[in-house]
Amino acid sequence: MTAAAAAPPRIKVMIVDDSAVVREVLSAVIGADPGLRVIATAPDPIAARLKMNADWPDVIVLDVEMPRMDGITFLRQLMAERPTPVVICSTLTEKGAKTTMLALSAGAVTFVTKPTLGLRDFLQGQAAEFSRIVRDAARARPRRSVVPATASGAGAGAGATASALAGGEDRFPRAEAMARTTEQVVAIGTSTGGTQALETVLTALPRVCPGIVIVQHMPEKFTAQFAARLNGLCRLEVREAANGDRVLPGRALIAPGGRHMRMVRNGAIYQVEIFDGPPVNRHRPSVDVLFRSVAKVAGANALGIIMTGMGDDGARGLLDMHDRGARTVAQDEDSCVVFGMPKEAIKLGAADRVMPLGSIASEITNLYRQDKK
Repeated sequence: MTAAAAAPPRIKVMIVDDSAVVREVLSAVIGADPGLRVIATAPDPIAARLKMNADWPDVIVLDVEMPRMDGITFLRQLMAERPTPVVICSTLTEKGAKTTMLALSAGAVTFVTKPTLGLRDFLQGQAAEFSRIVRDAARARPRRSVVPATASGAGAGAGATASALAGGEDRFPRAEAMARTTEQVVAIGTSTGGTQALETVLTALPRVCPGIVIVQHMPEKFTAQFAARLNGLCRLEVREAANGDRVLPGRALIAPGGRHMRMVRNGAIYQVEIFDGPPVNRHRPSVDVLFRSVAKVAGANALGIIMTGMGDDGARGLLDMHDRGARTVAQDEDSCVVFGMPKEAIKLGAADRVMPLGSIASEITNLYRQDKK
């Protein structure tokens, strides 16, 4: 008889947090998952480094405000030396949100928000979700930080839901949506690794470029900080979208965390609608919701771009855009932190082109130049 296949090795996790309660509860949560193993905990990055010399973790769960060394400094050092998947676990405050944005820009894979009160109950209640996040993070391939030196320290049912949330039936006849009578628009969807990827793309764009609508999977209150940070780095205007905002050249609108965003057309004007609704592909905002709305109202006036992220949100929506005559792009595997969403879009035949992250900004500016000829 053949010996049974050996079980895959458990994912090694290190917890770095100055709260003894967090270290205790997360150790219990992670240890209860048969695929995960806590190899060490540490109250600060200095203590963590000593333990990492003996056994390097597959994933690090990291706080951002700690004694002796803050989490962002540690993260930047880590990414320069040996990029390792990092899950930020931070308190949801204005200050914490800004700090978390810096951490994501420095190379963290994703983050979990923790409340200031009821922490133990919260972490225990979110055990299954937290374990999933850690397992997903272990599959990521983080890259060295691209933070500028000046920066401060699911199935057919889900698709049907996305179609409905995109606006149901076409709000305008297909012929009108396909006609090139308005400015070009770019729709971008991304998830894990997307904060860095978006920074790379948007900071490379000139002040005048096509209007851009973006879904980055992110909880509420973080998107405002993220947009504000990008606005300070970019030549174009970047803002968290508000209901009724116009999609204009030189402006990028990021869907607010916790709410869906779709694009609508009022005559020759593109606007966004921000609204509540059920999660699509486990996400709100959902890339599919945005892409399908752009397919309906912009047609061949649009460029759809799907970038790094886990899962398949946006793949079917990009196919809708492709089928309506839009140009479509998927980020290539080598430049993705996680080649999930682009891979699914490519499998569906939704992407006209597959290109590295560094070429996407040029694709956007070329679209604008061609439109003005």
